[in-house]
Amino acid sequence: MWQQILQSVRSFKYPWRSIILAPAALGAGGLLVCWLLSRRKIKTLEMGDGWWGSGERPPREKEDERIRSFQIETSDREIQELHQRLDQARYTPPLEGVAFQYGFNSTYLQKVVAYWRNQFDWQKQLEIVNQYPHFKTTIEGIEVHFVHVKPPGIPKGQAARPLLMVHGWPGSFYEFYKIIPLLTDPAGHGLNEDVVFEVICPSIPGYGFSEAPHQRGFDTLAAARIFHKLMQRLGFQEFYVQGGDWGSRITVNMAQMLPKSVKGLHLNLVFITSGGLGRLVSLLLGAYVPWLVGLTREDSRRLYPYLEKNVYELLRETGYLHIQATKPDTAGSGLNDSPIGLAAYILEKFSTWTDRSFRDMDNGGLERKFSMDDLLTNVMIYWVTSSIVPSMRFYKENLSKNLNTAPDARIGVYVPTGIAAFPQELAHCPHSWAKKLFKNIVVYSYMPRGGHFAAFEEPELLAQDIRQLVRKVEHL
Repeated sequence: MWQQILQSVRSFKYPWRSIILAPAALGAGGLLVCWLLSRRKIKTLEMGDGWWGSGERPPREKEDERIRSFQIETSDREIQELHQRLDQARYTPPLEGVAFQYGFNSTYLQKVVAYWRNQFDWQKQLEIVNQYPHFKTTIEGIEVHFVHVKPPGIPKGQAARPLLMVHGWPGSFYEFYKIIPLLTDPAGHGLNEDVVFEVICPSIPGYGFSEAPHQRGFDTLAAARIFHKLMQRLGFQEFYVQGGDWGSRITVNMAQMLPKSVKGLHLNLVFITSGGLGRLVSLLLGAYVPWLVGLTREDSRRLYPYLEKNVYELLRETGYLHIQATKPDTAGSGLNDSPIGLAAYILEKFSTWTDRSFRDMDNGGLERKFSMDDLLTNVMIYWVTSSIVPSMRFYKENLSKNLNTAPDARIGVYVPTGIAAFPQELAHCPHSWAKKLFKNIVVYSYMPRGGHFAAFEEPELLAQDIRQLVRKVEHL
């Protein structure tokens, strides 16, 4: 009985709801438990403030809070310089029969560069990129870029749900271009859906067309605070958030910072930094008696064939992380100067992070899930903005400290949460692990296919799962 009472109380989003609703349903015993639990305040992250502009913060100067329309443009001179660099490329022949096992295969790289130089139409791609409204606004001393797409029509009696979607590395706001129309205009894409969204896709500062921070220390907490200020500036007091990769950590921090503003949190990658002995025991026993440690059969299937060679796999796929978390400017200097090096560095992630088996293919399987135009458009966003170095610095700012003792590591997430577990993601997080941090998981989905770049790879599946979260939160 007491377990039922506690479970009922915990199912509510905020403690004050327990005081109002639980006593009538649970009697005097419930009243006592509700009162005791209501005395425990939910911890939140400090909102704080920051300054990331150049030099000292101007004293007593109010920040320009205007939302300015913005259009992406590139000069002919920039494209000519790019072509000159592509024409002067030199390559190291690959070892025989290695496919993508040593990284981006240089034989296939030459084909990518030939397409980039002779067939890729950047002006045509710019028309696609500019099809949605772009804006900039100044927050904490830097210009923040974002795409803001409103629905063309809303079903009668309905309202558009504001949804902030945050990308990761080495992606950009362009990752969401396939999913935006499914969320904002489902009827126009043959979907019989009554849940319609108003979508905001910002560029993380230092990525794409958002200005890079000029000061040290810009981490996911700072990004979360800036995106809260952005949504407030746009007039949203409540909204949904969605993210993968760094976008996952940023949106989680947003939910920890101002939980009353975040109606629901949806993730396609879960960062769990703590667990200690309990996690180790779960791993050791899970292969033999998964039910004993809260793992499902599907968890075991996704964890253990990969876990047996886990250390080697992680070494193969995280070498970039060690470089970027320690000396990002060193490696970044070469990538910022060479478009071919930049393309190889970025596109290799779109190969092996989409499907580990693509390492065994001569073309890295790149064109199985993506078009070359889409892949090169993402690369061009990094090239024309010279943003590869500041995007890499984001790793150092976040990983140069102990994540287990960071402020957000000690704070649970109490907002309604949806988790989409894609089978080809770099690491699988079982529901039983996730609930240690996320106290109100209302949707946990084992996705049938897809990898790290969920919105880019499987926009229909991701859109469907986001809607499932919203329906659960709003009881639709």
